[in-house]
Amino acid sequence: MTDSHDAQPPSHPETVEVALRRLEKAPDQRDHAHRMVALAAVIAAIGGLLFGYDTGIIASALIYITRSFSLDSTGQQGIAAALNLGAVFGAVMSGPLSDRIGRRPSVVSAALVFILASLGCALSPDETWLIVARFALGWAIGATTQIVPVYVAELAPAERRGGLVSLFQLVFSLGLLVAFFTGYFLAGPADCWRLMFGLGVIPAILLALGMMFLPESPRWLLEHGREAQAVAVLYRLRGHHEPIRQELDALRDAQAKSADIPGWSALRARWLRPALIAAIGLAALSQLSGPNVIVYYAPIILSEAGLGHTASLLTSVGVGVTSTITTLMGIMLIDRVGRRRMLLVMLPFAALALFGLGALFLDHAPLGGTRLVLVIIALLAYIFFNFGSLSVAVWLIASEVFPLIIRSKAMGLASATVWLSDTLVSLFTLSLVHDLGRSGTFWLFGAINALAFLFVLRFVPETKGTTLEAIETRLREGHFRP
Repeated sequence: MTDSHDAQPPSHPETVEVALRRLEKAPDQRDHAHRMVALAAVIAAIGGLLFGYDTGIIASALIYITRSFSLDSTGQQGIAAALNLGAVFGAVMSGPLSDRIGRRPSVVSAALVFILASLGCALSPDETWLIVARFALGWAIGATTQIVPVYVAELAPAERRGGLVSLFQLVFSLGLLVAFFTGYFLAGPADCWRLMFGLGVIPAILLALGMMFLPESPRWLLEHGREAQAVAVLYRLRGHHEPIRQELDALRDAQAKSADIPGWSALRARWLRPALIAAIGLAALSQLSGPNVIVYYAPIILSEAGLGHTASLLTSVGVGVTSTITTLMGIMLIDRVGRRRMLLVMLPFAALALFGLGALFLDHAPLGGTRLVLVIIALLAYIFFNFGSLSVAVWLIASEVFPLIIRSKAMGLASATVWLSDTLVSLFTLSLVHDLGRSGTFWLFGAINALAFLFVLRFVPETKGTTLEAIETRLREGHFRP
Protein backbone atom coordinates (compact mmCIF):
# COMPACT_ATOMS: atom_id res chain seq x y z
CA MET A 1 0.00 0.00 0.00
CA THR A 2 1.37 3.40 -0.94
CA ASP A 3 2.23 5.51 2.07
CA SER A 4 0.24 8.71 1.91
CA HIS A 5 1.01 10.05 5.37
CA ASP A 6 3.04 13.03 4.22
CA ALA A 7 2.35 15.06 1.12
CA GLN A 8 4.99 14.89 -1.58
CA PRO A 9 6.32 18.08 -3.21
CA PRO A 10 4.06 19.42 -5.95
CA SER A 11 4.57 17.85 -9.35
CA HIS A 12 6.08 20.10 -12.02
CA PRO A 13 3.47 21.16 -14.58
CA GLU A 14 5.50 19.71 -17.43
CA THR A 15 5.54 16.32 -15.71
CA VAL A 16 1.76 16.36 -15.59
CA GLU A 17 1.54 17.54 -19.20
CA VAL A 18 3.82 14.70 -20.30
CA ALA A 19 1.57 12.26 -18.44
CA LEU A 20 -1.53 13.73 -20.07
CA ARG A 21 0.01 13.61 -23.55
CA ARG A 22 1.05 10.01 -22.99
CA LEU A 23 -2.52 9.14 -22.04
CA GLU A 24 -3.72 10.48 -25.40
CA LYS A 25 -1.99 7.47 -26.95
CA ALA A 26 -3.12 5.04 -24.24
CA PRO A 27 -5.78 2.46 -25.13
CA ASP A 28 -9.43 3.10 -24.41
CA GLN A 29 -10.15 1.23 -21.16
CA ARG A 30 -13.48 2.73 -20.20
CA ASP A 31 -15.10 -0.67 -19.62
CA HIS A 32 -12.28 -1.68 -17.28
CA ALA A 33 -12.45 1.70 -15.52
CA HIS A 34 -16.22 1.31 -15.13
CA ARG A 35 -15.64 -1.99 -13.32
CA MET A 36 -12.79 -0.50 -11.27
CA VAL A 37 -14.99 2.26 -9.86
CA ALA A 38 -17.74 -0.26 -9.06
CA LEU A 39 -15.23 -2.56 -7.34
CA ALA A 40 -13.90 0.31 -5.24
CA ALA A 41 -17.44 1.25 -4.18
CA VAL A 42 -18.31 -2.36 -3.28
CA ILE A 43 -15.15 -2.94 -1.24
CA ALA A 44 -15.46 0.37 0.60
CA ALA A 45 -19.14 -0.39 1.26
CA ILE A 46 -18.07 -3.33 3.45
CA GLY A 47 -17.73 -0.58 6.02
CA GLY A 48 -21.52 -0.23 5.77
CA LEU A 49 -21.91 -3.96 6.41
CA LEU A 50 -19.86 -3.58 9.61
CA PHE A 51 -21.93 -0.54 10.52
CA GLY A 52 -25.17 -2.51 10.16
CA TYR A 53 -23.91 -5.71 11.76
CA ASP A 54 -22.33 -4.12 14.83
CA THR A 55 -25.32 -1.82 15.29
CA GLY A 56 -27.84 -4.64 15.02
CA ILE A 57 -26.14 -7.54 16.80
CA ILE A 58 -26.50 -5.96 20.24
CA ALA A 59 -30.26 -6.62 20.11
CA SER A 60 -29.59 -10.38 20.13
CA ALA A 61 -26.49 -10.31 22.32
CA LEU A 62 -27.65 -8.08 25.16
CA ILE A 63 -29.91 -10.62 26.86
CA TYR A 64 -27.01 -13.09 27.16
CA ILE A 65 -24.54 -10.38 28.21
CA THR A 66 -26.98 -9.39 30.95
CA ARG A 67 -26.95 -12.94 32.30
CA SER A 68 -23.17 -13.35 32.00
CA PHE A 69 -22.35 -10.15 33.89
CA SER A 70 -25.54 -9.84 36.00
CA LEU A 71 -26.23 -6.41 34.53
CA ASP A 72 -28.80 -3.98 35.84
CA SER A 73 -30.58 -1.51 33.55
CA THR A 74 -27.76 1.03 33.93
CA GLY A 75 -25.21 -1.51 32.72
CA GLN A 76 -27.41 -2.45 29.76
CA GLN A 77 -27.78 1.19 28.76
CA GLY A 78 -24.03 1.77 29.15
CA ILE A 79 -23.15 -1.11 26.82
CA ALA A 80 -25.75 -0.06 24.25
CA ALA A 81 -24.91 3.66 24.42
CA ALA A 82 -21.12 3.22 24.29
CA LEU A 83 -21.28 2.47 20.57
CA ASN A 84 -23.24 5.65 19.77
CA LEU A 85 -20.94 7.79 21.90
CA GLY A 86 -17.87 6.31 20.24
CA ALA A 87 -19.42 6.92 16.81
CA VAL A 88 -19.80 10.64 17.52
CA PHE A 89 -16.09 10.89 18.39
CA GLY A 90 -15.10 8.74 15.42
CA ALA A 91 -17.11 10.84 12.98
CA VAL A 92 -15.55 14.12 14.15
CA MET A 93 -11.98 12.87 14.60
CA SER A 94 -11.74 10.96 11.32
CA GLY A 95 -12.21 14.08 9.19
CA PRO A 96 -8.83 15.63 10.06
CA LEU A 97 -7.30 12.13 9.99
CA SER A 98 -8.41 11.43 6.43
CA ASP A 99 -7.26 14.91 5.37
CA ARG A 100 -3.81 14.17 6.74
CA ILE A 101 -3.06 10.56 5.81
CA GLY A 102 -5.51 10.04 2.93
CA ARG A 103 -8.94 8.48 2.44
CA ARG A 104 -7.71 4.95 1.73
CA PRO A 105 -5.33 4.61 4.72
CA SER A 106 -8.05 6.05 6.94
CA VAL A 107 -10.51 3.33 5.88
CA VAL A 108 -7.81 0.71 6.52
CA SER A 109 -7.18 2.24 9.96
CA ALA A 110 -10.90 2.06 10.76
CA ALA A 111 -10.94 -1.59 9.63
CA LEU A 112 -8.06 -2.38 11.98
CA VAL A 113 -9.96 -0.76 14.85
CA PHE A 114 -13.00 -2.86 13.87
CA ILE A 115 -10.86 -6.01 14.14
CA LEU A 116 -9.36 -5.12 17.53
CA ALA A 117 -12.66 -3.86 18.96
CA SER A 118 -14.60 -6.93 17.77
CA LEU A 119 -12.05 -9.18 19.42
CA GLY A 120 -12.16 -6.98 22.51
CA CYS A 121 -15.94 -7.38 22.72
CA ALA A 122 -15.74 -11.15 22.19
CA LEU A 123 -13.07 -11.62 24.86
CA SER A 124 -14.40 -9.12 27.41
CA PRO A 125 -13.90 -10.41 30.97
CA ASP A 126 -16.28 -7.90 32.54
CA GLU A 127 -18.77 -5.12 31.94
CA THR A 128 -16.19 -2.30 31.96
CA TRP A 129 -14.01 -3.98 29.34
CA LEU A 130 -17.04 -4.55 27.13
CA ILE A 131 -18.11 -0.90 27.37
CA VAL A 132 -14.60 0.23 26.36
CA ALA A 133 -14.55 -2.23 23.44
CA ARG A 134 -18.01 -1.11 22.30
CA PHE A 135 -16.83 2.51 22.44
CA ALA A 136 -13.89 1.59 20.18
CA LEU A 137 -16.29 -0.24 17.87
CA GLY A 138 -18.42 2.89 17.76
CA TRP A 139 -15.34 4.99 16.92
CA ALA A 140 -14.69 2.75 13.92
CA ILE A 141 -18.33 2.95 12.81
CA GLY A 142 -18.37 6.75 13.12
CA ALA A 143 -15.12 6.99 11.17
CA THR A 144 -16.49 4.71 8.47
CA THR A 145 -19.70 6.72 8.07
CA GLN A 146 -17.54 9.80 7.50
CA ILE A 147 -14.75 8.44 5.30
CA VAL A 148 -16.41 5.88 3.01
CA PRO A 149 -19.07 8.15 1.43
CA VAL A 150 -16.44 10.86 0.84
CA TYR A 151 -13.97 8.37 -0.65
CA VAL A 152 -16.52 6.90 -3.06
CA ALA A 153 -17.92 10.33 -3.99
CA GLU A 154 -14.40 11.52 -4.88
CA LEU A 155 -13.74 8.45 -7.04
CA ALA A 156 -17.05 8.21 -8.89
CA PRO A 157 -17.97 10.09 -12.09
CA ALA A 158 -20.84 12.54 -11.62
CA GLU A 159 -23.37 10.46 -13.58
CA ARG A 160 -22.83 7.38 -11.36
CA ARG A 161 -22.02 9.00 -8.02
CA GLY A 162 -25.48 8.70 -6.49
CA GLY A 163 -25.86 4.95 -6.90
CA LEU A 164 -22.27 4.16 -5.95
CA VAL A 165 -22.25 6.24 -2.76
CA SER A 166 -25.67 4.85 -1.79
CA LEU A 167 -24.27 1.30 -1.84
CA PHE A 168 -23.11 2.17 1.67
CA GLN A 169 -26.72 2.40 2.88
CA LEU A 170 -27.71 -0.78 1.03
CA VAL A 171 -24.94 -2.79 2.64
CA PHE A 172 -25.87 -1.26 6.01
CA SER A 173 -29.35 -2.74 5.57
CA LEU A 174 -27.81 -6.08 4.64
CA GLY A 175 -25.64 -5.86 7.76
CA LEU A 176 -28.75 -5.46 9.90
CA LEU A 177 -30.27 -8.55 8.29
CA VAL A 178 -27.08 -10.54 8.79
CA ALA A 179 -27.02 -9.45 12.44
CA PHE A 180 -30.62 -10.56 12.96
CA PHE A 181 -30.11 -14.00 11.44
CA THR A 182 -26.74 -14.46 13.16
CA GLY A 183 -28.31 -13.67 16.51
CA TYR A 184 -31.19 -16.04 15.78
CA PHE A 185 -29.03 -19.02 14.78
CA LEU A 186 -26.36 -18.57 17.47
CA ALA A 187 -28.81 -18.01 20.33
CA GLY A 188 -28.81 -20.56 23.14
CA PRO A 189 -25.44 -21.12 24.85
CA ALA A 190 -24.64 -18.74 27.72
CA ASP A 191 -21.55 -17.33 25.96
CA CYS A 192 -23.06 -17.19 22.45
CA TRP A 193 -22.75 -13.39 22.53
CA ARG A 194 -18.97 -13.72 22.30
CA LEU A 195 -19.18 -15.44 18.92
CA MET A 196 -21.80 -12.92 17.78
CA PHE A 197 -19.30 -10.11 18.35
CA GLY A 198 -16.29 -12.11 17.17
CA LEU A 199 -17.76 -12.79 13.73
CA GLY A 200 -17.48 -9.06 13.02
CA VAL A 201 -13.75 -9.65 12.51
CA ILE A 202 -14.37 -11.40 9.16
CA PRO A 203 -15.79 -8.46 7.15
CA ALA A 204 -13.31 -6.12 8.87
CA ILE A 205 -10.40 -8.21 7.57
CA LEU A 206 -11.95 -8.24 4.09
CA LEU A 207 -12.28 -4.45 4.21
CA ALA A 208 -8.67 -3.92 5.30
CA LEU A 209 -7.27 -6.29 2.67
CA GLY A 210 -9.54 -5.05 -0.12
CA MET A 211 -8.69 -1.39 0.44
CA MET A 212 -4.99 -2.10 -0.06
CA PHE A 213 -5.64 -2.82 -3.74
CA LEU A 214 -7.68 0.33 -4.38
CA PRO A 215 -6.41 3.75 -5.46
CA GLU A 216 -6.26 6.85 -3.32
CA SER A 217 -8.78 9.60 -4.02
CA PRO A 218 -7.50 11.70 -6.95
CA ARG A 219 -8.89 14.78 -5.26
CA TRP A 220 -6.89 14.08 -2.11
CA LEU A 221 -3.77 13.49 -4.22
CA LEU A 222 -4.19 16.80 -6.00
CA GLU A 223 -4.84 18.61 -2.72
CA HIS A 224 -1.48 17.26 -1.48
CA GLY A 225 0.48 18.22 -4.58
CA ARG A 226 0.61 14.79 -6.22
CA GLU A 227 -0.69 15.78 -9.63
CA ALA A 228 1.10 13.06 -11.59
CA GLN A 229 -0.36 10.40 -9.29
CA ALA A 230 -3.79 12.03 -9.56
CA VAL A 231 -3.58 11.77 -13.37
CA ALA A 232 -2.62 8.09 -13.16
CA VAL A 233 -5.48 7.35 -10.76
CA LEU A 234 -7.98 9.25 -12.91
CA TYR A 235 -6.98 7.11 -15.89
CA ARG A 236 -7.66 3.95 -13.83
CA LEU A 237 -11.06 5.39 -12.91
CA ARG A 238 -12.10 6.93 -16.24
CA GLY A 239 -10.23 4.77 -18.80
CA HIS A 240 -9.84 7.51 -21.42
CA HIS A 241 -7.84 10.73 -21.69
CA GLU A 242 -10.71 13.02 -22.73
CA PRO A 243 -12.44 13.52 -19.36
CA ILE A 244 -9.19 13.55 -17.38
CA ARG A 245 -7.90 16.96 -18.48
CA GLN A 246 -11.31 18.55 -17.89
CA GLU A 247 -11.61 16.95 -14.46
CA LEU A 248 -8.05 17.91 -13.54
CA ASP A 249 -8.60 21.53 -14.63
CA ALA A 250 -11.81 21.70 -12.57
CA LEU A 251 -10.00 20.26 -9.56
CA ARG A 252 -7.15 22.76 -9.90
CA ASP A 253 -9.60 25.63 -10.21
CA ALA A 254 -11.52 24.55 -7.10
CA GLN A 255 -8.27 24.07 -5.20
CA ALA A 256 -7.06 27.57 -6.14
CA LYS A 257 -10.32 29.17 -4.99
CA SER A 258 -10.13 27.42 -1.61
CA ALA A 259 -6.43 27.95 -0.95
CA ASP A 260 -7.04 30.95 1.33
CA ILE A 261 -9.52 29.19 3.64
CA PRO A 262 -7.73 27.10 6.29
CA GLY A 263 -9.17 24.13 8.16
CA TRP A 264 -12.36 24.36 10.20
CA SER A 265 -12.65 28.12 9.64
CA ALA A 266 -13.97 27.35 6.15
CA LEU A 267 -17.25 26.32 7.77
CA ARG A 268 -17.82 29.94 8.80
CA ALA A 269 -17.77 31.15 5.20
CA ARG A 270 -21.14 32.67 4.31
CA TRP A 271 -21.26 31.01 0.89
CA LEU A 272 -21.03 27.56 2.54
CA ARG A 273 -24.11 28.10 4.68
CA PRO A 274 -26.62 26.60 2.20
CA ALA A 275 -24.58 23.37 2.04
CA LEU A 276 -24.34 23.20 5.83
CA ILE A 277 -28.08 23.72 6.25
CA ALA A 278 -28.92 21.06 3.65
CA ALA A 279 -26.45 18.43 4.87
CA ILE A 280 -26.80 18.89 8.64
CA GLY A 281 -30.57 19.27 8.42
CA LEU A 282 -30.94 16.04 6.44
CA ALA A 283 -28.54 14.29 8.84
CA ALA A 284 -30.71 15.19 11.82
CA LEU A 285 -34.02 14.47 10.08
CA SER A 286 -32.79 11.09 8.82
CA GLN A 287 -32.88 9.87 12.43
CA LEU A 288 -35.51 12.12 14.01
CA SER A 289 -37.99 10.92 11.35
CA GLY A 290 -38.00 7.57 13.14
CA PRO A 291 -36.51 4.76 11.01
CA ASN A 292 -34.69 3.23 13.95
CA VAL A 293 -37.85 3.38 16.04
CA ILE A 294 -39.29 0.79 13.65
CA VAL A 295 -36.09 -1.21 13.20
CA TYR A 296 -35.21 -1.50 16.89
CA TYR A 297 -38.49 -1.07 18.76
CA ALA A 298 -41.12 -2.60 16.49
CA PRO A 299 -40.95 -6.00 18.27
CA ILE A 300 -41.42 -4.36 21.69
CA ILE A 301 -44.26 -2.09 20.55
CA LEU A 302 -46.07 -4.90 18.72
CA SER A 303 -45.62 -7.34 21.62
CA GLU A 304 -47.10 -4.82 24.05
CA ALA A 305 -50.02 -4.38 21.64
CA GLY A 306 -50.87 -8.06 21.95
CA LEU A 307 -48.95 -9.60 19.05
CA GLY A 308 -47.02 -12.75 19.97
CA HIS A 309 -43.25 -12.48 20.44
CA THR A 310 -42.47 -14.78 17.50
CA ALA A 311 -44.81 -12.88 15.20
CA SER A 312 -43.22 -9.61 16.34
CA LEU A 313 -39.76 -10.87 15.44
CA LEU A 314 -40.99 -12.10 12.06
CA THR A 315 -42.34 -8.61 11.43
CA SER A 316 -38.84 -7.32 12.14
CA VAL A 317 -37.52 -9.67 9.46
CA GLY A 318 -40.08 -8.16 7.10
CA VAL A 319 -38.84 -4.70 8.07
CA GLY A 320 -35.25 -5.73 7.32
CA VAL A 321 -36.12 -7.26 3.96
CA THR A 322 -38.23 -4.24 2.99
CA SER A 323 -35.48 -1.79 3.94
CA THR A 324 -33.00 -3.72 1.81
CA ILE A 325 -35.32 -3.84 -1.21
CA THR A 326 -36.25 -0.16 -1.05
CA THR A 327 -32.61 0.88 -0.58
CA LEU A 328 -31.68 -1.15 -3.67
CA MET A 329 -34.50 0.54 -5.56
CA GLY A 330 -33.26 3.93 -4.40
CA ILE A 331 -29.74 3.17 -5.62
CA MET A 332 -31.08 2.22 -9.05
CA LEU A 333 -33.19 5.36 -9.37
CA ILE A 334 -31.34 8.15 -7.58
CA ASP A 335 -29.07 9.07 -10.51
CA ARG A 336 -32.01 9.02 -12.93
CA VAL A 337 -34.80 10.52 -10.85
CA GLY A 338 -32.63 12.81 -8.73
CA ARG A 339 -32.07 13.23 -5.00
CA ARG A 340 -34.54 16.06 -4.47
CA ARG A 341 -37.36 14.51 -6.50
CA MET A 342 -37.08 11.16 -4.72
CA LEU A 343 -37.28 12.88 -1.35
CA LEU A 344 -40.24 15.04 -2.34
CA VAL A 345 -42.18 12.12 -3.85
CA MET A 346 -41.59 9.58 -1.07
CA LEU A 347 -41.57 11.55 2.19
CA PRO A 348 -45.29 12.46 2.12
CA PHE A 349 -46.16 8.75 1.88
CA ALA A 350 -43.84 7.99 4.82
CA ALA A 351 -45.71 10.59 6.86
CA LEU A 352 -49.10 9.21 5.80
CA ALA A 353 -48.04 5.67 6.74
CA LEU A 354 -47.17 6.80 10.27
CA PHE A 355 -50.37 8.83 10.63
CA GLY A 356 -52.30 5.73 9.58
CA LEU A 357 -50.31 3.58 12.00
CA GLY A 358 -51.15 5.95 14.83
CA ALA A 359 -54.84 5.79 13.95
CA LEU A 360 -54.77 1.99 13.98
CA PHE A 361 -53.39 2.01 17.54
CA LEU A 362 -56.26 4.14 18.85
CA ASP A 363 -58.02 0.82 19.41
CA HIS A 364 -56.34 -0.66 22.50
CA ALA A 365 -57.65 -4.17 21.86
CA PRO A 366 -55.03 -6.86 21.10
CA LEU A 367 -53.88 -6.89 17.48
CA GLY A 368 -55.58 -9.38 15.22
CA GLY A 369 -57.50 -9.91 12.00
CA THR A 370 -57.77 -7.08 9.50
CA ARG A 371 -56.31 -4.55 11.94
CA LEU A 372 -53.13 -6.61 12.33
CA VAL A 373 -52.73 -6.83 8.56
CA LEU A 374 -53.19 -3.06 8.23
CA VAL A 375 -50.63 -2.38 10.99
CA ILE A 376 -48.01 -4.54 9.27
CA ILE A 377 -48.77 -2.93 5.88
CA ALA A 378 -48.41 0.55 7.42
CA LEU A 379 -45.12 -0.41 9.10
CA LEU A 380 -43.65 -1.79 5.89
CA ALA A 381 -44.98 1.15 3.85
CA TYR A 382 -43.24 3.58 6.19
CA ILE A 383 -39.96 1.65 5.88
CA PHE A 384 -40.33 1.56 2.09
CA PHE A 385 -40.87 5.31 1.71
CA ASN A 386 -38.49 6.53 4.43
CA PHE A 387 -35.56 4.20 3.73
CA GLY A 388 -36.02 4.70 -0.01
CA SER A 389 -35.63 8.45 0.36
CA LEU A 390 -34.00 9.94 3.46
CA SER A 391 -31.88 6.93 4.38
CA VAL A 392 -30.54 6.66 0.83
CA ALA A 393 -29.97 10.39 0.31
CA VAL A 394 -28.43 11.44 3.63
CA TRP A 395 -24.93 10.00 3.17
CA LEU A 396 -24.89 10.88 -0.52
CA ILE A 397 -25.87 14.53 -0.24
CA ALA A 398 -23.57 15.17 2.72
CA SER A 399 -20.63 13.69 0.79
CA GLU A 400 -21.15 15.78 -2.35
CA VAL A 401 -22.24 19.29 -1.35
CA PHE A 402 -19.06 20.46 0.39
CA PRO A 403 -15.89 21.75 -1.33
CA LEU A 404 -12.70 19.70 -1.18
CA ILE A 405 -10.95 21.95 1.35
CA ILE A 406 -13.54 21.15 4.03
CA ARG A 407 -15.30 18.04 2.68
CA SER A 408 -14.00 15.45 5.14
CA LYS A 409 -14.43 17.68 8.20
CA ALA A 410 -17.93 18.76 7.17
CA MET A 411 -18.88 15.15 6.42
CA GLY A 412 -17.64 14.27 9.90
CA LEU A 413 -19.93 16.94 11.33
CA ALA A 414 -22.88 15.55 9.37
CA SER A 415 -22.07 12.01 10.48
CA ALA A 416 -21.80 13.12 14.11
CA THR A 417 -25.22 14.79 13.74
CA VAL A 418 -26.66 11.47 12.55
CA TRP A 419 -25.27 9.70 15.61
CA LEU A 420 -26.34 12.37 18.10
CA SER A 421 -29.86 12.34 16.63
CA ASP A 422 -29.93 8.55 16.73
CA THR A 423 -28.88 8.66 20.38
CA LEU A 424 -31.70 11.07 21.22
CA VAL A 425 -34.26 8.85 19.51
CA SER A 426 -32.89 5.74 21.26
CA LEU A 427 -33.02 7.42 24.67
CA PHE A 428 -36.52 8.85 24.43
CA THR A 429 -38.61 6.55 22.22
CA LEU A 430 -39.88 4.22 24.94
CA SER A 431 -40.54 7.22 27.20
CA LEU A 432 -42.54 8.81 24.38
CA VAL A 433 -44.59 5.63 24.02
CA HIS A 434 -45.26 5.75 27.78
CA ASP A 435 -46.19 9.46 27.83
CA LEU A 436 -47.90 9.91 24.45
CA GLY A 437 -49.09 6.37 23.84
CA ARG A 438 -48.40 4.38 20.69
CA SER A 439 -50.73 6.54 18.60
CA GLY A 440 -49.23 9.83 19.78
CA THR A 441 -45.68 8.57 19.23
CA PHE A 442 -46.36 7.48 15.65
CA TRP A 443 -48.16 10.77 14.94
CA LEU A 444 -45.17 12.71 16.27
CA PHE A 445 -42.79 10.88 13.95
CA GLY A 446 -45.28 11.31 11.11
CA ALA A 447 -45.20 15.06 11.70
CA ILE A 448 -41.38 15.01 11.58
CA ASN A 449 -41.55 13.23 8.20
CA ALA A 450 -43.89 15.98 6.99
CA LEU A 451 -41.40 18.54 8.33
CA ALA A 452 -38.63 16.75 6.42
CA PHE A 453 -40.66 17.17 3.21
CA LEU A 454 -40.96 20.92 3.84
CA PHE A 455 -37.25 21.13 4.66
CA VAL A 456 -36.28 19.47 1.37
CA LEU A 457 -38.72 21.69 -0.53
CA ARG A 458 -37.10 24.82 0.93
CA PHE A 459 -33.42 23.99 1.43
CA VAL A 460 -32.24 21.01 -0.65
CA PRO A 461 -31.40 21.66 -4.34
CA GLU A 462 -30.86 18.98 -6.97
CA THR A 463 -27.28 17.71 -7.44
CA LYS A 464 -27.96 14.88 -9.90
CA GLY A 465 -25.33 14.61 -12.64
CA THR A 466 -23.34 17.59 -11.34
CA THR A 467 -19.60 17.30 -10.68
CA LEU A 468 -18.35 18.04 -7.17
CA GLU A 469 -16.47 21.06 -8.50
CA ALA A 470 -19.58 22.40 -10.28
CA ILE A 471 -21.51 22.11 -7.00
CA GLU A 472 -18.78 24.18 -5.32
CA THR A 473 -19.07 26.80 -8.07
CA ARG A 474 -22.84 27.00 -7.49
CA LEU A 475 -22.18 27.56 -3.79
CA ARG A 476 -19.63 30.31 -4.41
CA GLU A 477 -21.88 32.09 -6.90
CA GLY A 478 -24.90 31.91 -4.61
CA HIS A 479 -26.84 29.58 -6.91
CA PHE A 480 -27.03 26.57 -4.57
CA ARG A 481 -30.74 26.67 -3.95
CA PRO A 482 -33.87 24.78 -5.04
